Amino acid sequence: MKLRPIVVTLTILASTLGGVTATAQEPDESRSAQCIDGMAGEFPCNNVDLIHYFTMEELGGGTEVGTGRGNDVWGWRDPETGREYVLAGRENGTAIVDISNLRAPLYLANLPTAAPEGDADRIWRDIKVYENHAYIVSEGGAPSFQHGLQVLDLTKLRDLDPADAPVTLEEDTIYRGFETAHNIFINEDTGFAYAVGARNLDRSLSCEGGLHMVDLSEPADPQFAGCLDEDPHVHDVQCVVYEGPDRRYTGREICFASSPQPNTLTISDVTDKNDPVILSVSPYPGDGFAHQGWLTENQRYFLFGDELDELDFGHNTRTHVWDTADLTAPALIGTFESSAPATDHNMYVRNRYVYQSNYRAGLRILDLQNVAAGQLQEAAFFDVYPPDDQPGFGFGTWSNYPFFHRNVVAVHGYQGLWLVRPRLGRGAP
Repeated sequence: MKLRPIVVTLTILASTLGGVTATAQEPDESRSAQCIDGMAGEFPCNNVDLIHYFTMEELGGGTEVGTGRGNDVWGWRDPETGREYVLAGRENGTAIVDISNLRAPLYLANLPTAAPEGDADRIWRDIKVYENHAYIVSEGGAPSFQHGLQVLDLTKLRDLDPADAPVTLEEDTIYRGFETAHNIFINEDTGFAYAVGARNLDRSLSCEGGLHMVDLSEPADPQFAGCLDEDPHVHDVQCVVYEGPDRRYTGREICFASSPQPNTLTISDVTDKNDPVILSVSPYPGDGFAHQGWLTENQRYFLFGDELDELDFGHNTRTHVWDTADLTAPALIGTFESSAPATDHNMYVRNRYVYQSNYRAGLRILDLQNVAAGQLQEAAFFDVYPPDDQPGFGFGTWSNYPFFHRNVVAVHGYQGLWLVRPRLGRGAP
């Protein structure tokens, strides 16, 4: 069946994004477009080409509450076969898309939510990968709140027949050290996972909503490792084996947390899981809700977003630049303000660029060349929601994954999954 062209898709996107059953096993040129004169098909763009677009209906979901709206996204490259996959979260599960053939990407498999039937009505889901296993948390579902940490051995994808796609999978295990969590981060250098905003079955906070640490030494058998509960209600975190400029902590495992109660950047040493230590707690002006951030690759600067400041104060999207040369006293050295007012969400750094998912304004790519001066500059964008760039929730892109080979970026959100390819200068992947 021939898929509809982009012009029709955009008309639907502005309303409900009605569904088409995707075959995707044969090339469909109507779903790809070069960025020419500021447009890729009907998507506004600058220096970003469209490779392929899936609606949520084509990925086993929908765009209405409780039907499978899109949220987080991550990726996996099979070390044995070299095939690459997008892991695209929905409120009712996780879609796995084989992007090895970019002319014909395939919705290969579906992992349903671990929440009880009828309880999959919470939008939040977060996905990370370690040692060929996917780890998935959710705040669904209400009212029973029984999800836990899903663990899926991704190597089983090797045995799937594309002719049977999409194949329904089952998780290999569920870690029950908590029942729900807002986010999860995995330090692939140490093999520890960090769940944040975790709750137990009785809805009490696990680790006070701070870092719930999990040992992944045996990837299919996660084990509780400890708590950092002195920093309550962490919203998101990045943990690294530290090789940055503060030599006091070289080789230590350091976490950079976005903590909204109160709104701070909190830096901690979690090397000893039985005795983690908070190094600094740094508030910032104009705070609404500390959301998420990511380090530059030299671990000197932390790019940071606040999810509510655009709505609360009426300014355009802001990205704060922290100089963390002194982990015990980070300094806010600059704030970049976008040309669009959209609410910011997840961002990631690869080489010289930061890849931001800013809801209705889509993917925004910022150049870090002058980050030492606290300055960023927009280098490219791909607007997944053409109707407007207003602040708020429910439309546009939730997150992106810029770490694939071939300079492919997966951009995912409420209305679908976009595979795009930026055209950037020196310093790009």
